[in-house]
Amino acid sequence: MSADHFLELRGITKRYGEVLANRDVDLTLERGEVLGLLGENGAGKSTLMNVLYGLAQPDEGEILREGRTLRIRSPRDAIATGIGMVHQHFMLIPVMTVAENIVLGEEPRSGPMLDRDEAMRRVEDLSQRFGLAVRPDARVEDIGVAQQQRVEILKALYRGAQVLILDEPTAVLTPQEAQDLFRTIRSLTESGTSVIFITHKLNEVLDVADRVEVLRRGEVVSSLPAKGATPQELSRLMVGRDVLLEVEKQPRSPGEAVLRLEDVSVTDERGVDLLSDASLEVRAGEIVGIAGVDGNGQSELVEAIAGLRRVTAGRITLDGRDITRASIRRRIELGIGHIPEDRQHRGLVLDFTLAENIVLHDHAEAPASRFGWMRWRWIMNHAAKLLTEFDVRGGGPRTRAADLSGGNQQKVVVAREVSGDPRMLIAAQPTRGLDVGAIEYVHRRLVEERDRGRAILLVSFELEEIRALADRILVMFEGRIVAEFGPDATNERLGLAMTLGEAGAAA
Repeated sequence: MSADHFLELRGITKRYGEVLANRDVDLTLERGEVLGLLGENGAGKSTLMNVLYGLAQPDEGEILREGRTLRIRSPRDAIATGIGMVHQHFMLIPVMTVAENIVLGEEPRSGPMLDRDEAMRRVEDLSQRFGLAVRPDARVEDIGVAQQQRVEILKALYRGAQVLILDEPTAVLTPQEAQDLFRTIRSLTESGTSVIFITHKLNEVLDVADRVEVLRRGEVVSSLPAKGATPQELSRLMVGRDVLLEVEKQPRSPGEAVLRLEDVSVTDERGVDLLSDASLEVRAGEIVGIAGVDGNGQSELVEAIAGLRRVTAGRITLDGRDITRASIRRRIELGIGHIPEDRQHRGLVLDFTLAENIVLHDHAEAPASRFGWMRWRWIMNHAAKLLTEFDVRGGGPRTRAADLSGGNQQKVVVAREVSGDPRMLIAAQPTRGLDVGAIEYVHRRLVEERDRGRAILLVSFELEEIRALADRILVMFEGRIVAEFGPDATNERLGLAMTLGEAGAAA
């Protein structure tokens, strides 16, 4: 390899016990280049970036900057060498202002105190230089996710980042916000900043990247120019086979209403409305999609239906039976399945085995139990069957859930909830963090369940997912259901309703 690459990872190998996360990985990045990094869950992308950012140390290999070896033992070392990272889950302090978050740890001071005026001036200068408009005096808790992302990027730039790692940066953005981010990335590269762009969204990689690096099972399988590449080609490189990127779904005539909400409201402990007068119904053999920017009442809607949050007004019925005050256990017994958006805190018990997690709901009932005794042979066989059917990789029935990748943890949750034969299935962010192969599988299963007569409520921040799967789309804004669309609605129309509410829906 040439010694004049702006940044180079050479022969990186990283093991965790017997697991080989990266094997002899070579990666180069030029000044002002956007490099798209693709791979399945468990392909080694995160490990590789953790090595680059100092969160993990390689067993073999080296990192070079313009031919000189770098010693990166910690994120502090990475930042000192001009490498910044914007994580998928932002690292901001909500009660502090934008300016305070950006300068934190490197504050301008007037004596022993923070010089707030100087901090504000520096942030304003930085935001103007890079075209990242923010309000330095706004509290982080009062701004939207797109603005928070800008704050994270400015934080890295304030510390002199010349290489910026963006991890799933569009996961919670509307289409319009994602386009704004792409413009920001192009502006950064024009000023000489290099960007590593990690995402599962193939079309985004092709839109914004100059070059694409594909990892599979810890190794680089291809490095190719983004220009001329296709989603089909990239997915084949990632998974090692052809992947069906379009959801095959035939029109169906839905049956009777299974779930019905009538003017349902939810308030917090201060009496503030989190969900206001929500009315909807989901019929047998139908997928109803809920679209909206994160934090607009979707989580509260799901929690109210699943019994995780108390309803303060209105009524919820399942097959005509009032379940407004029913317990979680009773709702499960009556036929509600729930794929939660937070698989690690609400979907799984991470210290339990996969077999234990699969029978979590019904371990005390036949056939998992008899006369008060758990039937472990049946449980193990049942778990093994489901792990195979749902293509869960990385372990068997006795494997701890914590030892699986996030994508495979999600498959375990989907397997448990679908195999429980629910009348009504809530799927909240069912493919968050999954690779294209796993997404293909989950999408196909949801459509199959719909075709078997299941009523499905799908909540997702991915508009392409909503449009591909849903028979009807409801948009939520500030705790209200503000619009209904068919699956042929454009991203632009949905995005306007998501960001402007009823005014956007009418535009």
